[in-house]
Formats: sequence, C-alpha cells, structure tokens
Amino acid sequence: MALTLYVDTERWRAHIKSVLGAFPGLVPVAKGNGYGFDNVRLAEEVTRFGANLLAVGTTYEAARVKDYFDGDLLVLTPYRLGEDPVPLPDRVIRSVSSVEGVRGLVGARVVIEVMSSMRRHGVTEDDLGKLHSAIEGVRLEGFAIHLPLDRTDGSDAVDEVTRWMDLLRGARLPLHTMFVSHLKEEELGRLQQEYPQTTFRVRIGTRLWLGDHDATEYRGAVLDVTRVAKGDRFGYRQQRTSSDGHLVVVAGGTSHGVGLEAPKAMHGVMPRAKGVARAGLASVNRNLSPFVWAGKQRWFAEPPHMQVSILYLPADVAPPAVGDELVAQLRHTTTHFDRLVDRR
Repeated sequence: MALTLYVDTERWRAHIKSVLGAFPGLVPVAKGNGYGFDNVRLAEEVTRFGANLLAVGTTYEAARVKDYFDGDLLVLTPYRLGEDPVPLPDRVIRSVSSVEGVRGLVGARVVIEVMSSMRRHGVTEDDLGKLHSAIEGVRLEGFAIHLPLDRTDGSDAVDEVTRWMDLLRGARLPLHTMFVSHLKEEELGRLQQEYPQTTFRVRIGTRLWLGDHDATEYRGAVLDVTRVAKGDRFGYRQQRTSSDGHLVVVAGGTSHGVGLEAPKAMHGVMPRAKGVARAGLASVNRNLSPFVWAGKQRWFAEPPHMQVSILYLPADVAPPAVGDELVAQLRHTTTHFDRLVDRR
C-alpha cells in the first residue's frame, strides 16, 4: 500500500516534445526532488530525447545524476570560495556570480551569472571591467540571467536582457552564449532576432515537466477504515470525535510531503480572504487534507503522521474500502512518492 504517482507517459512525453520544439537549444532543469519525478528519472528522460546539457541545482545533485546522463551538467547554485569539494567530472560546468568566484575556478568551465531584477546573486555592472583578466584563467561557456516570474511594475523581460547584452558588449566581453530563464517563446524570438550572433539557451524546469497537469496524478492507498461514534477518542492526542462517522487511514504522510506547504505570494482581496479563513480553521484544528473522496477534499482527523494520514468522513458519506486509492492534490516540488507507475 503506497502513495503512488501515476504518469500518463505518452501524454507527458508529448508535452515535453512540444516545449522542446518551442525553445530550440532548451536546457532542461532537474533539481530538488526532480519536480516530483526524482532527478534520476528526469536525467534518463533527458538522455532519451537527446539534450546535450542538463542543469541541476547543486554539486551534490550533479554527483548523483552524472551516472545517468552522459552530457554536460550545469550546476545552477553559484560557486563560493571555501565550499565543500565534491568530486565531479570535467563535463560539469559551474555557475559563478562574483569576480572572486571566477578567479577561484582556474581551469574550470564556468557560466557567469549577471545580477537581474531578482536581486538574488550575480555580477554587477561595476564588476564588468574586472572580468577581462579573470576570465583568462577559465573556460567561459557563456553568461546567464535569471529573470523573475512576475512583473508587477509592467516592465519588459526583453528590455532587461537587452540592457545586459548591451552592457556586456560595451565591456567587450564574449557574447557567444546567453543562458536565460523565464522567457516566453515570443520574447526569445525577439532577442534572437536582435542579437543573431548570440545563442540564447532557455533553462526550463516547471513548464517542461509539469506543464500538462492532467498527465500526472497522485493517489494514496486506503490502509484501514474504522467506524467511530460521537465522543470516541482517537489518534496520538486522543481527541474526541465531534460526530458519528469513519476514520480513514491513507498512505501518505509528512515523509511524503503531505501536510507540508510552501508559503504563497497572495495578490488581491479574495486570495487573502481565503488565506485568513484557512488560518482561522487551523487554529481550531480544522485542516483540509489533499485527499479527495466522493468528489470532495476531506478533512484531516488530526495532523498527518510520518507515513500515513487519518481522515474523518461524516456518517452520511459511504467510506472507501481497504485497498481503494484516493486522489491526492499535492504539490509536485514538495512531494516524495513511494512508487511511480507509468500508464502507457
């Protein structure tokens, strides 16, 4: 009995193919939990469709997937002086976001990230003059810019990239390749037309692997169903049931990511009102689970355990049987499955 990720493999791969066709030279990204699929599985998929470069989040991820992908690996986390050494092959390319970092990687293959409006990391305009001597000691694979997802100020992504292209060109730095993130197909076309001598390579993760929501589905197997009467005690904290019903034990707990949620940016009155309502319910131990039965998301009876969750079903809802599977509405990037099943 398990929390299972079901994949409509043909449909999933058709979506991947469509994204690859829209972004020539696309650099697939496999990091974290592999967008819910596991990085090894994604490395095998990248090998399958023949990309020559795979981006990963950290050196540790590069060390794990290097035996499953024969092409070049781009580590997205910038190199820092004094970081723990991880044995990696020469086909690994390091991202660098400072002049000091470039100088610390003599002989290595590097991509230099510039500071975007993300304000996360990157070399600044003031650093460009120092890069001339620094890059003489490395094998420069290109520059990179990581753009924000939302532009609430109405600014244009192409304008931001263009500004940096002009700065780099004005500093007489090599512009043979620019790695970009979070660009639309039309925006990429505009840049390629304006700078025909530069190869633009878009790094894509979420849209590539998770762009077709209906190609995947999580399901948790029902392990036990217990009838309860109003006032019965149950669970770790021995709470009392508020009414007659059933307790349903389903595969999927905190070790799988069930009940764990990343903070969300809320825009507008309605999303904020819903957030306040959820917080109010949580304060009285009312938490909606991701599991669906009889057309509705069901309430946790108590906080999820490590490997299972206990749900409460009111008496007027016919319970599932042991062995049934409940659809689980889970966030891919925070979920770890027990097994993955390809539906072909």
